[in-house]
Amino acid sequence: MDVFQAQERIVELSELIRKHNHAYYMSDTPEISDYEFDQLLEELQKLENEFPQFAEENSPTKRVGGAITKKFETVVHRYPMLSLSNSYNREELIDFDQRVQKLAGKKVEYTCELKYDGVAIGIQYKNGQLHRAVTRGDGSKGDDITENVKTIRSVPLKLAGDYPDDFEIRGEIFYPLSVFKALNESREDIGEDRLANPRNAASGTLKMQDSKVVASRKLDCYLYYVLGEILPFKSHEENLSAATSWGFKVPKKSEKLFATYQSIEEIFEFIDYWSSGRNKLNFEIDGIVIKVNDYYLQEELGYTAKSPRWAIAYKFKAEQVETRLNEITYQVGRTGAITPVANLEPILLAGTTVKRASLHNADQIAKLDIREGDLVQVEKGGEIIPKVVGVNLSQRPPNSQPTEYISQCPECATELIRVEGEAKHYCPNETGCPTQIKGKMTHFISRKAMDIDGLGEETIEQLFEGGLIQNYADLYTLQEQDVLKLDRMAQKSVSNLLQGIENSKQIPFERVLFALGIRYVGETVSKKLAKHFKNMNAILNASLEEMTAVDEIGEKIAESLYFFLQKEEHRELINRLKSYGLQFEIVETESTQVSTIFEGKTFVVSGVFENYSRNELKKTIEDYGGKNVGSISKKTDYLVAGYKMGPAKKEKAESLGVTILSEQEFGDMLD
Repeated sequence: MDVFQAQERIVELSELIRKHNHAYYMSDTPEISDYEFDQLLEELQKLENEFPQFAEENSPTKRVGGAITKKFETVVHRYPMLSLSNSYNREELIDFDQRVQKLAGKKVEYTCELKYDGVAIGIQYKNGQLHRAVTRGDGSKGDDITENVKTIRSVPLKLAGDYPDDFEIRGEIFYPLSVFKALNESREDIGEDRLANPRNAASGTLKMQDSKVVASRKLDCYLYYVLGEILPFKSHEENLSAATSWGFKVPKKSEKLFATYQSIEEIFEFIDYWSSGRNKLNFEIDGIVIKVNDYYLQEELGYTAKSPRWAIAYKFKAEQVETRLNEITYQVGRTGAITPVANLEPILLAGTTVKRASLHNADQIAKLDIREGDLVQVEKGGEIIPKVVGVNLSQRPPNSQPTEYISQCPECATELIRVEGEAKHYCPNETGCPTQIKGKMTHFISRKAMDIDGLGEETIEQLFEGGLIQNYADLYTLQEQDVLKLDRMAQKSVSNLLQGIENSKQIPFERVLFALGIRYVGETVSKKLAKHFKNMNAILNASLEEMTAVDEIGEKIAESLYFFLQKEEHRELINRLKSYGLQFEIVETESTQVSTIFEGKTFVVSGVFENYSRNELKKTIEDYGGKNVGSISKKTDYLVAGYKMGPAKKEKAESLGVTILSEQEFGDMLD
């Protein structure tokens, strides 16, 4: 492909991907499969790598992330990002309406929309391109999180239609509840605590330094207010409707997410509709926002020091019910984490019958003084799983006794431990506790790990109870005649199971590493480790310091990995899996290396550069045979220092005798 063909194809692919992205995320009318979409994106990425001069600043490939931000720049808002005044009763809404009508001197039209429980964001567009995305912060200034926001597929990078040259659109970034639930399940799989609620999780995700991780979290966004010096219309509703044609995901009247009314009675009907209907949504809302529709009237009504006088938020009360706590039981996770569970008298809450609720940990039980037999308050609030939030002490039985948290594992009676600084208790008997053993095997066969067809949790239970497997390595020694002896095991199902086990030997190294079930070593960490060390032997022989030096691998993860691999029983399992033919080294793709001048040298890249992006700089180092690491150690050869690099990093490099290179000096080395 010549240069001109490449340029044409890059433009064609960019427009095609934007079209399909809009169809999927805005119109909910996908025209191609996810696989076909990924193939288009992959082709564009390859062409941009080969012909970087034609890559757009806001190319669709920015969606997958890649930029690393060490410090978010503070930006002053062009228009103050004020909070809304809140109301919890209808009388205050009536007062608001009367006050607005009096100041306006005429009948006023209002808009009603949902109050999304997420992270407020202001996004500026210039000449149809996403220019900057800033958090609310303190209302006058916020953090520039542009690179992270670019990864959210419902936020357009390039606009269509007749849009203003320079404007800002505001909205809310949130976790879809289905995505949040899956995220918490994956965290439990690697032994991490569940995230408390979608809003806090979204906020934390948007402050992550690695935009690739943000991209993997699948955040979503509704945009609901347009600001600018020159806008096409003078009403909120009309500008929002226009924003739809520019490519934004905005609340639609057709979905009852947006409405216009002229009477307070109609507003109350909208509130009542969503007060009962909010449980059907795939995202959290905590109220309804009422705004004056006319922009001229908004300007006339003005602002207080904290909030606009032309808008108000009606807040829903958290749905809460009271029921009897019959018993506290304890669950053991595959990593040994103990989770206390409240077994409740069944009761209807937020559209579902609740029988169980999370008690989180021993500290939570002690804080609320929760006891068996208590009448307890249960709510969903920002949680997917119901939680106990209070106790009706006036109804406590006279013979009630304080809860004594268990000291032994409910499955194997091993004495529990609690690591300093952690909330949960753990069962340390990972090789002898039946629940942990079965949990590890279930994780090993799961779709994101070894993805073994014909094998599920029930079959693992059956094979374990039948004495055929005691760990995941035993799966590769199963014999057809032995499995056929088990109940409900027919010839065809056994053949499928054994074929699925055989096929799993082709699963790539990074997924095998994830399948081992090492605490804190999830999908992303496994990929980083595999890419850095290339094979399992290198990881087995790595020191704790070398593990910590891997890009984005913190001390907590490194310690968990290191001590897992120090145990003889784990090394034996890995050696068995190797002998059965599983993949324990990364399959190298076609090399882009152009020289070996940096062979055996390790680099840390820090700061901002004029001629390179940080990713380009790191790729250049790898292309010339060098290795990038995330932190400075005595084994680091060079620190490539840009401006805005932290002084602590420079001091550490100097104290360890690491050679510090400017961007110019790095370029001279290449020459």
